[in-house]
Amino acid sequence: MRSFVLTAHCVDRPGIVSALSTTIFNLGGDIQDLQQFGDTITGKYFNRIVFKAPANVSVDSAKGALAPVMERFDMDWTLRDQTQHSKVLILVSRFDHCLVDLLYRWRAGELAMDIAGIVSNYPRETYSNLMLGDLPFWHLPITKETKREQEQQLRGVIEETGTDLVVLARYMQVLSDELATDLYGRCINIHHSFLPGFKGAKPYHQAFDRGVKLIGATAHYVTGDLDEGPIIEQDVERVTHLDTPDGLVRKGRDIERRVLARAVRYHLDGRVLLNDKKTVVFPE
Repeated sequence: MRSFVLTAHCVDRPGIVSALSTTIFNLGGDIQDLQQFGDTITGKYFNRIVFKAPANVSVDSAKGALAPVMERFDMDWTLRDQTQHSKVLILVSRFDHCLVDLLYRWRAGELAMDIAGIVSNYPRETYSNLMLGDLPFWHLPITKETKREQEQQLRGVIEETGTDLVVLARYMQVLSDELATDLYGRCINIHHSFLPGFKGAKPYHQAFDRGVKLIGATAHYVTGDLDEGPIIEQDVERVTHLDTPDGLVRKGRDIERRVLARAVRYHLDGRVLLNDKKTVVFPE
């Protein structure tokens, strides 16, 4: 048997589940998991279906069988073989804690992805303490004067590697509106949850000065509006007056690591569907 993941969304109306399940049954398929959500505010319907089908059913033949149903309900949809891995390009700057965590989880088999490579505005020697192995690495330095040229180089890397998902693993550069638009829905960023409350440099020190009781991190899709894209995952941790600024930074890095890893995993598993400025995230 071959396992498929089907995600779809459209205007909500009766008969969608019946039509999809009947088509999958006629393929010889067996639904393993079905999650759905009807947004009563927007009137949209979202689902994620995992089903098995005989080995002779290919992705193309399954798409051909499902296409008439999708056309009838005017659905935006994707179908993939569950064994097919997405190609992920990781962008990083000086702070490497999120990169280290993603590499560990990838090597441990927790993230079903193929790493297309690593891009940094710092040279490879910056990460000499990491086990990058033979992973492709691109050093693309950037200044205000060379930003446009650097982004053109980045575009070339994305196209050359056939990248499906770009992950900003504490990449401390703002993408242009044009690039953010081109990558919409396939570029994930991580930042501390203090934004927009604590903007600019040293957010943890600003939070310390204000005596916060919660710190956190947010993973979201990148848009032209800085750090305001559709949110995928968030987490928080309580702190007290005993915590120093350095302690907040340490705890913040832990939260950033796990929030980014969850967001990437959810995306790779087809659990995240865009819903205007928000997301629908089906639980594991």
